[in-house]
Amino acid sequence: MICGLACGRVDLYPITRAQPAGNGGEASNGGSGGGASAGNGNGNGGDAGEPSVCPSDPVTPGDSDRTLLVNGMTRSYVLHVPAAYDSTKPTPLVVDFHGVGGTGKSERIDSPYPAALDPEGVVMAFPDGLKGPAGTAWNVGPCCVADVDDVAFARAVVAQVQGLACVDAKRVYAVGVLTGGGMAHYVACRAGDLFAAVAPAAFDLLAENVADCSPPRPVTIISFRGAADSRVPYEGGRSSLVPGLPLTFLGAQATYDKWAEIDGCVGTASPVDGNGCSAYSGCNGGAEVMLCTQPGGDEPGDPSISWPVLARHRL
Repeated sequence: MICGLACGRVDLYPITRAQPAGNGGEASNGGSGGGASAGNGNGNGGDAGEPSVCPSDPVTPGDSDRTLLVNGMTRSYVLHVPAAYDSTKPTPLVVDFHGVGGTGKSERIDSPYPAALDPEGVVMAFPDGLKGPAGTAWNVGPCCVADVDDVAFARAVVAQVQGLACVDAKRVYAVGVLTGGGMAHYVACRAGDLFAAVAPAAFDLLAENVADCSPPRPVTIISFRGAADSRVPYEGGRSSLVPGLPLTFLGAQATYDKWAEIDGCVGTASPVDGNGCSAYSGCNGGAEVMLCTQPGGDEPGDPSISWPVLARHRL
């Protein structure tokens, strides 16, 4: 069985330990998940959208390994708190999902987002996917890890970080590359009550479950796609990226148009600009739908382009 929208109850417990990770910094000794329920993974429930309350015992800057229980399973992520973080002011949270075969630690190193967001004091979380047929990845419906609710995991990560850092609950965002980009699409579809906007890279919506993408509100999305991507073809189609699991990409343009339809955008898309980006305007709720085509393959998104877009959107 592949776990779809929900896999049952989410148990969110205090952190049992935190070890230094990545590039150092003093790890916090724990703290609870803030008393927040992570919800059930289907876009309903969870109180991560409640007004922000800064913890009285804030986490210190640096990187730390964190663990929590989701549906009885121990899951992990790397928490990144930059030196510019101000524990007295609500700050955005960006959840960055790694690609197939990666880990939270590898994404912390490889992602272009920390260098761009650190000066603003933005807190980031880098979750660890579970092992599937092609290596560590995420359950985005028909692919790529079975029997796990990764939407519930994403909710649990956000809830726990809110208990550790002064997070603005209206400014939680998701980014990712390859299957991590698929996860960014997936939480936009199924956790739009939690994530204000997303920026997936090197992945599309999937023909197998696009009909189930029905966020509770219009979600801003800026998608980065490589025109020469060999693993996720720009034109879409059937893929053998993950052996044994069906995977049919809509394609970059069809995904772009589908998000415009989901968000109720009117009119035609803008011409492509100097960054390779085009955008639909006139979307419901002031949402933006953008496609940025890059000349290369499955590179991550460009935060110099995506972050100004993400940052201007709140729940």
